[in-house]
Amino acid sequence: MTIDRAVLAFAGCMILASLALSQVHSPYWLLLTAFVGVNMLQASATGFCPVAIVLKRLGVRPGVAFS
Repeated sequence: MTIDRAVLAFAGCMILASLALSQVHSPYWLLLTAFVGVNMLQASATGFCPVAIVLKRLGVRPGVAFS
């Protein structure tokens, strides 16, 4: 798995988890969904992604977008 795919998988898991938590616990969990979406937009514009930096330090193979 490359960093690119891992970042997308992480974002997808966070969105699904926050949607589930908003239904079970509190609608304020939707703020996490908004944060993930804003972070994805920011990363697409600037190329800076904190999750990609962490994954790179953990030794995940680089991809095309986050090298």
